Amino acid sequence: MSNIAYIRVSTIDQNEARQKEALQNYNIDKWYIEKISGKNIDRPEFKNMMEYVREGDTIYIKDFSRLSRSTSDLLNIIETLEKRKITLISLKENIDTSTPTGKLMLTMIGAINEFERMNLLERQKEGIEIAKKQGKYKGRKAIEKPENWEQVYILYLKKEITATEAMKKLNLKKNIFYKFAKESNKEFCIAKRPSEVPA
Repeated sequence: MSNIAYIRVSTIDQNEARQKEALQNYNIDKWYIEKISGKNIDRPEFKNMMEYVREGDTIYIKDFSRLSRSTSDLLNIIETLEKRKITLISLKENIDTSTPTGKLMLTMIGAINEFERMNLLERQKEGIEIAKKQGKYKGRKAIEKPENWEQVYILYLKKEITATEAMKKLNLKKNIFYKFAKESNKEFCIAKRPSEVPA
């Protein structure tokens, strides 16, 4: 079983010495230090640490914000560690995930995160309803047909190009391409008669 320390500072201008000093007294066997934003988990040293740690190991951090700036990401990380039977200890929050108190605190953090998420969704819905009543909400802007739509679509109908090639030329996603195709079929009245497409 190993004691591992994870230290993160946001930019190369910040000094990690304060975090390192706080963790010095925990018999650390391996240190992972990086200078990068914590906005997501796509961090080289974090990934290296997660690959290195094994069942029974303990990860020490100065505070939760070193591990993640997102509550949802933090909870996902902790859940992953729990499944692998790896303990996380955060000094500032005084949380040890191997203890009943630590588990209770994490449950509370999870509940608060869910509460905040639901409140955000509710505020968004309320905002949309108010905007609709005021005539300000227009919804998502409709995607317009490309200027070369008819030219490319006729080639597709004549089977001179495939649907995939047509989508690429038009820079359209599959669902949008077929939506426009359905509309064009109605306009041209040639849904099943590509041979009648004008040259």
